[in-house]
This record gives sequence, structure tokens and C-alpha cells, in this order.
Amino acid sequence: MIDRDHGLSIGRQAKALGISRGSIYYLPQPTSDADLALMRRTCELHLEHPFAGSRMLRGLLKAEGHQVGRLHVSTLMKTMGIEAIYRRPNTSKPAPGHKVYPYLLRNLAVTRPNQVWAMDITYVPMARGFVYLAAVLDWFSRKILAWRVSITLTADCLASRHWRRRSPTTDDRISSTLTRARSSPAPTSSPC
Repeated sequence: MIDRDHGLSIGRQAKALGISRGSIYYLPQPTSDADLALMRRTCELHLEHPFAGSRMLRGLLKAEGHQVGRLHVSTLMKTMGIEAIYRRPNTSKPAPGHKVYPYLLRNLAVTRPNQVWAMDITYVPMARGFVYLAAVLDWFSRKILAWRVSITLTADCLASRHWRRRSPTTDDRISSTLTRARSSPAPTSSPC
């Protein structure tokens, strides 16, 4: 896009393209090892104290000997996508104009495999950053049907052509046969 040998200056080329001149010279920096260690410990503390915000986490980190400020902890929390869990006002009130979808599984008894599937997405801390793990589960058998690991959470990474499917083992086939052979219906399964 930007031609450094062109007759127009770089500033005028950037203005013509509608981008800032600073973005042309910007080179992204990798996350430092100190920040990765701090992010890992912040994540561990957040799992122990999910109600802790940046101020409390900074205090916990400072008690462990880390020299870090509240704004840096807040920045790291935003980078990792974590925030303190606390009661927010009017959380049960839907926003005006939002469609409310009915819960279709309310009176449904889940009695066989492949009747109801569920999907969940979480992030997993790694040695140098984080990855997202998405899984499709069967509610009845509680088996993982498919899974996907990605470094970004985009619609393309969730496309079905990228999923790794779990091949059924002999134990799964036996379990499936035993499940079908049950004479009494299974109790109603709940998502929780």
C-alpha cells in the first residue's frame, strides 16, 4: 500500500489512504516474559478469587513480591479478557429491541445419545500466552464429540470444516449398546 520510493511523501500517501502515519512505522512488540509470568499468576489468582478486581489483584501480587501498578494489572486483565465477577444492576432486564428466544429443552427428557448437543468455549493458559478451546458435547453420554483449539476467536475458526472429531472406541460402542438396551427411561438431564 505504501510505496517508500514514490514521489508523494509517506505522510501524504497515508492521508490519501485514510490511515495514520504512525501506523506505518509501528512494529508490534511480543509480550515480555515478565508480563507472561505476571499474566499467568494473575489468571491463577483470578481463578482463586473471581471477585477480585485490578486493585485487589495488585495487592495480592504485591504481597507475593511483584512490583506492579494497578493500571498495568488492569491492562493485563483486559488483554486476557478477565474481569471481576460482581452483581451488576438490572442484569435480568433485556435490552429494548432484543429478541428473546424460547428455551426449547425445558420439558424435554434427554434419553438417548445424539439427542441434544451443547457447545462451550474457554481459554487455556499456555507457556507463552493463551489459546481458545471449543468443544461440542453430547448431553446424554457426556462425551466430547468434536473439539477445536485456536489462537484467535473468530467465526472462521469455529467453522465445522476445522473441527477434530473424536473417533468412537470399542468402549463407546459397548456403552452405546448398553444405553439402548435399558428398559427404563433415563432421568431428565439438566445443563447444570
